[in-house]
Amino acid sequence: MPSTMPTDLIALCVDANDPHRLARFWAAVLGWEPADEKDGVALVPTDDTGFRIRFLPSQEPKTGQNRMHFDLTSTSLEDQQQTVARALELGARHIDVGQRPDEGHVVLADPEGNEFCVIEPGNDFLADCGFVGALACDGSQEVGYFWSAALGWPLVWDQDQETAIRAPHGGPKVTWGGPPLPPKTGKNRLHFDIAPPADGDQQAEVDRLVSLGATRLGIGQREAGRVVLADPDGNEFCVLPRG
Repeated sequence: MPSTMPTDLIALCVDANDPHRLARFWAAVLGWEPADEKDGVALVPTDDTGFRIRFLPSQEPKTGQNRMHFDLTSTSLEDQQQTVARALELGARHIDVGQRPDEGHVVLADPEGNEFCVIEPGNDFLADCGFVGALACDGSQEVGYFWSAALGWPLVWDQDQETAIRAPHGGPKVTWGGPPLPPKTGKNRLHFDIAPPADGDQQAEVDRLVSLGATRLGIGQREAGRVVLADPDGNEFCVLPRG
């Protein structure tokens, strides 16, 4: 029988043409600590974010808009301006993703074009979150329900087909904006690495996730023992062996 215990979110993985450069950028923006890994470089959180960011080497160029991006919070307009200025100095740039002129958040891209937002002060939805307020995703209500069940994180928003979950200990919210969902073109540049709980079994966890609506993908199955699945919206993620 598949385990009923939730899985652990280990890392948000980012495909990068220059993993070390991108890691240096995000380490400086977030204030996180770098850590070398066998197949790339990672950042370890210095706040209540419960997962790492891993930068994995890739030769593929970025095409299209990512389905995930960070929303960074601000305590004041001056604080927002300082975050934007620091990011620009480190190699970010302003981008237009269709935001309206009257919207208070600032949309930027990191040195490899990955989108992120610096949110204006006074945002009620992120009021009790830290600097990394949210990982905002394009996605359906169904995928929000899937990840809530997969991770054991309660829903903190479920309205008008928009959903959000948050770890019981706090940290950033993970949000899904509901329809319309932009078409998926190729492999996502950002994906989750998850692992079974400490006493869990990888295959049992894969079976549980499939029972929740995941799909098995026939790619990368032999790479470091990981199993590649897709969530109900077709987003790839990896189930790692515990250890």
